[in-house]
Amino acid sequence: RNLIYPLKPDNMGLYLGNISNYNASKGHITLKLNERLAIGDSISIEGETGKYTVSELMQKNNNLKVANVGDIVKLGRMKGNIRVGSRVYKITSREIVDNCKSTFAQGVELKKVPIKCLLTVKKNAPIKIKLEANVSPFYSNISIELVSDIIPEEATNSPITKDRLESQISKLGNTPYVFEKVRVVLDDNLHISSISAINSLRRDAISMLEEKVLSEFAKMRKSNTLNDVHFGEEAFSTSSENQASFNARKYSNNRKISLLLENMNISYDYSKIDGVDNIYIPLKFLVSKKYEQHVSNLSTRFNVFVYMPTIVKPNYKNLLLNSLDSILSKFNIKGFVISNISGFMLLKNYFSTNLAKKYTFVANYTMNVFNKNTIYELQKLGINVITPSVELNKANLENLCENSPLPVELIAYGRTILMNSSYCLLGKSNKCYPECKMRCSNSSQYYLKDRLGFKFRIMPDNIQTVTAIYNSKITSIDTLDFCVDYLRVNILDENVDEINNIIKVVKSGKKLEGKDFTNGNLNREI
Repeated sequence: RNLIYPLKPDNMGLYLGNISNYNASKGHITLKLNERLAIGDSISIEGETGKYTVSELMQKNNNLKVANVGDIVKLGRMKGNIRVGSRVYKITSREIVDNCKSTFAQGVELKKVPIKCLLTVKKNAPIKIKLEANVSPFYSNISIELVSDIIPEEATNSPITKDRLESQISKLGNTPYVFEKVRVVLDDNLHISSISAINSLRRDAISMLEEKVLSEFAKMRKSNTLNDVHFGEEAFSTSSENQASFNARKYSNNRKISLLLENMNISYDYSKIDGVDNIYIPLKFLVSKKYEQHVSNLSTRFNVFVYMPTIVKPNYKNLLLNSLDSILSKFNIKGFVISNISGFMLLKNYFSTNLAKKYTFVANYTMNVFNKNTIYELQKLGINVITPSVELNKANLENLCENSPLPVELIAYGRTILMNSSYCLLGKSNKCYPECKMRCSNSSQYYLKDRLGFKFRIMPDNIQTVTAIYNSKITSIDTLDFCVDYLRVNILDENVDEINNIIKVVKSGKKLEGKDFTNGNLNREI
């Protein structure tokens, strides 16, 4: 009751006024307006459950389209349980609704840049137009001047007027601009043989303005490009040919492969994995003696990275801080995959100048890399390689990859985590409460099944009681069109033979086909 008005749960609207008179036979209500009101607006009346659209608005028997604050008006065609003294509210404004609709109509430029225009029409001189804009950051003190080949003639009758010229020059249509000021300098008694020439002049001037803005932006972008980018050690070294040519990066079969072992099966011989450069191993496997030999074998053959969890609870924090030095001394660790902003604090000692040269730091897709601004900020923090967000569609992803100041690693295969739940879904069925006996650490696989029969793989983490819920389908994408340095394969339950087959397909730039696979968000809008 402190938050919601109990007598009217829906939109209250703006208070218009109280009904001073009601003519039931004619359906007229009279009131003094407390807000502007127009034909097409909708109102509600106290005591009534519905709403009315204003179709008849009168003042002293004169029909109005709009009435202002303080006007005493009559509203017609009002029927129902209406009483003198009832409060009237304005629910919607037709003008506002129409304006809002126009902003998302197809093909309409949404945000307009305000510009100034000076049109000079002088006797015996070509017509000139000057456009100016001063909107940061891309239109700061931008101006262009265009001299046409149109020379006005002396008028024999009906000379051109300033109003006509201003009206013609102001027709900007579906451009990203709006005139905040138009000034016309016009000599007396002049005639322009073809008014369409003014339209052409306006279009040429707008094109000239756009070209100058793009040129200035290109200069600014070039001056802001960071040339001294630290790409880490050999695990993520980038050849000069790759840096010079995006096409080489797009279609080369030499793009490096990173493999994430989200789950490790003790019975698999991972040393038989072929065609991989980097292997990411979650922290929980690196601290377990059960997997020590596996990790040791992998670290002699591949560049092994510590894969940090997305959620870091106190248990993981303590585990990391107490075990990291031991992990780094025991295995040949090449770097870290950081999945959460807290990773920068937890690993701050390893971002120091000397150690930063030894290790490569990869920003995981969970860092939500959507644009270059994010990449620049991560670069300042010490990141060497970025993984774009899995929510990007193809157009946005291509743009990000081609313009990234850092090397890009693209996830080409794997189940996407839909949710990390701070709850153990197996706790009740496995009778783990109140004490966890780690029964989920065996080789069993667990799923949630939805009403359509789709199975969503779940992966419990008994160190900090977090359950990862994966998509029912595996994302597999064609990567030939993407300008990337590394392709990543996320492995959950696949055996070694399946892993090697997946790596071959990913290296070819193609995708796996079938009912179990999806393109993810590639063909969707963000």
